[in-house]
Amino acid sequence: MVHYDYEGRTAVVTGGAQGIGFAIGKRLLAGGAKLCIWDADPEAIEVAKAAFASDAVSAVQVDVTDYAQVEDAAALTEAVSGPVAMLVHSAGIAGANKPVADYEISEWRRVLGVNLDGAFHVNRALVPGMVKRNYGRVVNIASIAGKEGNPNASAYSASKAGVIALTKSLGKETAASNVAVNAITPAAARTKIFEQMSQQHIDYMLSKIPRGRFVEVDEVAAMVAWLVSEENSFTTGAVFDLSGGRATY
Repeated sequence: MVHYDYEGRTAVVTGGAQGIGFAIGKRLLAGGAKLCIWDADPEAIEVAKAAFASDAVSAVQVDVTDYAQVEDAAALTEAVSGPVAMLVHSAGIAGANKPVADYEISEWRRVLGVNLDGAFHVNRALVPGMVKRNYGRVVNIASIAGKEGNPNASAYSASKAGVIALTKSLGKETAASNVAVNAITPAAARTKIFEQMSQQHIDYMLSKIPRGRFVEVDEVAAMVAWLVSEENSFTTGAVFDLSGGRATY
């Protein structure tokens, strides 16, 4: 495993109590970062803190759809762990698997609220401080669905396409400073999010991956580890694929 030095830097990982976010948090902690996990699930937070078993880890329960909660979480994190130098926005939901004609308006808004509004809220709250301090690394976790568009997952696909565009826009806005804002578009990983999907949809996603398997959470963490490192000093506003060969652009 390649070692990156995050000593003296504070990282926020949203959705960090489980799945991809937890794997990323573990990797950053191994590099010496102070880690603050933001998650909406209080039980998952307690399990994650016990698993990390480190004084360098703190946690905040936060609903990323509520900007006031995000602002409070940012203030609390900085009070406890210091200025945030790294942000990995991993919080997200899959939503219902239905065709557009049958997709409930309330479900569409719920998915866009978590996946896209949440990304906007978290970046809006934390990135200005990075710009002011002239250092920061941001990775927004989108999805290959945001590029390819999965059938029967319009809200999820649209929300992740929005995360890609948000990242590209913000990366250009911050390019004059030593702040890198990038996105990754992984294929599906076998995490708790699969519980929100139909088996038919899971089978469809697997059938589209030329490698013939889902991405492992540690593979995602390995790519993020470089993107949030000091070595990533030039690339910003970019999108990195972990699609197992599925991506067509």
